[in-house]
Amino acid sequence: MLRHRQQRMSGRDPGQHHRAATPLELLFDLTFVVAFGTAANELAHGLAEGHVTGALAGFGFATFGVSWAWINFTWFASAYDTDDWLYRLTTMLQMVGVLVFALGLPEMFGSIEDGETLEADVMVWGYVVMRVAMLAQWSRAWRHDRGRRAAHRSYLASITAAQVLWCALAVLDFSVPLTFALIAVPLVVEMGGPALAERRYGGTPWHAHHIAERYGLMVIIALGEGMIGTMASLTALATEGLTRDIAVLALAGTALTFGLWWTYFVIPHGPILHARRSRSLGWGYGHMLVFGAIVAIGAGLHVAAYYLEHHSELSLVATMLTIAVPTGVYLLVFYALYAAFSRSVDPLHFLLVTLSVAVLALSVVLAALGLGVVWCVLVLAATPWVTVLGYEAIGYRHNAEVLVALEEG
Repeated sequence: MLRHRQQRMSGRDPGQHHRAATPLELLFDLTFVVAFGTAANELAHGLAEGHVTGALAGFGFATFGVSWAWINFTWFASAYDTDDWLYRLTTMLQMVGVLVFALGLPEMFGSIEDGETLEADVMVWGYVVMRVAMLAQWSRAWRHDRGRRAAHRSYLASITAAQVLWCALAVLDFSVPLTFALIAVPLVVEMGGPALAERRYGGTPWHAHHIAERYGLMVIIALGEGMIGTMASLTALATEGLTRDIAVLALAGTALTFGLWWTYFVIPHGPILHARRSRSLGWGYGHMLVFGAIVAIGAGLHVAAYYLEHHSELSLVATMLTIAVPTGVYLLVFYALYAAFSRSVDPLHFLLVTLSVAVLALSVVLAALGLGVVWCVLVLAATPWVTVLGYEAIGYRHNAEVLVALEEG
């Protein structure tokens, strides 16, 4: 019991050995399972109903909100997790905010197509709860860690200013297009605060390997949507009992999800972050696209289920595009992040990207020629395996060279 007494939030050791995710962080992540699941479900519904533009706009907004809330907590926890009673209760309050935020997602999605104004009030109130808790955490760090107060002020100021702007947008009820245009202002404030804190004002003592592990765990959570989407498609086929199509689709959905997992974890994120802390912002921010693309792949598999149930307004080609496009986005962002993060380019990567895009295109062409959705998904599922095979055969040498260069540099 004594170890949970209130402690000084003086900052963790960024070089601490064997630093790993805590049970509290894993519990906190469960709320994001709900949030991402709700966003994926709304995206799948919107796409299946033919509301493509509105569904994508809503999903982009939701993905930023969910990812940004998680990123804020994760980097703070990496630097200042005290695991005392006050820290735990404040984290619980943030979890409540995430659930309230998720509760408002369906209303927001619906308002894009059916309403004159963007109905994001519930989402904003959820964010208020999260941000009040986050302000309390940063204020505590500001009191205890005097040497980093300049960085803390940047976080406190940006969070407060952005929250005021979000509340103003919710209260003023502008039209949907104008609201999305104005959203750019609080987005810049939100993302600019950490950039200033970490680059101009000395930063915080976050732990590179801990951050890499936390991001990897969030990728796994996002990949869960792929399994949920696969199960939805299997359920749509199961009305006639076990069939060959069910077996093929089970293989395709699992192979796609497993291949995406494999590709992500071939990159030595932790060692590169540890050696090049200055590259953390681009890496951390870029992962919002990674998370969103993976979740959208799961939503696309759910759209395939609607197609199989004849509950979709989309054609077979359009249905395949709901899976192929986010898969392509994931792979392009994956390779772009690695190139920027490691400051290295391998000709093999260009070949692998080209072959991957070719496999994606083939799955869509086969759909246009009338091949069944199950078999088209099986072809598409081969896409990440192009990278897996390339890495296991040759690419691992590139990783080894990158790590050697980091050690020597």
